[in-house]
Amino acid sequence: MAAPHFPSPPVEDAALIAAKAAARLAMAERRQGMDPALGAALVPHFLNHFSLPAGATISGFWPMGDEIDIRPLLVALAERGHPIGLPVTGKRGEPLVFRLWRPGDALLPGRFGTSHPDGLEVKPAILLMPLLGFDRFGNRLGYGGGFYDRSLAQLPGALRIGCAFAAQEMPLVPTGPFDQKLNAILTETGVRAFPPPSVAGL
Repeated sequence: MAAPHFPSPPVEDAALIAAKAAARLAMAERRQGMDPALGAALVPHFLNHFSLPAGATISGFWPMGDEIDIRPLLVALAERGHPIGLPVTGKRGEPLVFRLWRPGDALLPGRFGTSHPDGLEVKPAILLMPLLGFDRFGNRLGYGGGFYDRSLAQLPGALRIGCAFAAQEMPLVPTGPFDQKLNAILTETGVRAFPPPSVAGL
């Protein structure tokens, strides 16, 4: 059987590329000095807001640098019986692969400084995603590789939750037609859902 083919990342016009690059630089600078340990506050906010199906698979991420640390939330969800997947970043132009992680599992080094487990491949129903910025319309400013946008396009029914510091909100994220929106944003100050609410529990 031939290997599956994934389309190359869409070509964006020069103005949009420049706007995104400037926004990423500004938001990365804004995030510097924030305390990743504030991620512990995500646990009660998430558990009090979302009603999840029993055993629903949830993807998270292993934080890098000054990203908000969602590991306390991942452990809490695993303790409640939810399989947890962490993303594996492949070649450019490909979506992410999510592999099963259990608290205490060893991790392997991945591309761009990421870390991932070597467990079975899983398909998440809920995605907890890192980002550089977000706005009140549910737009997400990622890191520029397009990996999550391609992955979300293949998971149309999944609940998409950005995880960030509240200070990472910006007036308007520059977006193109292939950028995928969030259903909600989870920060140390609480949860905000973005219209239209399409998933029970929002």
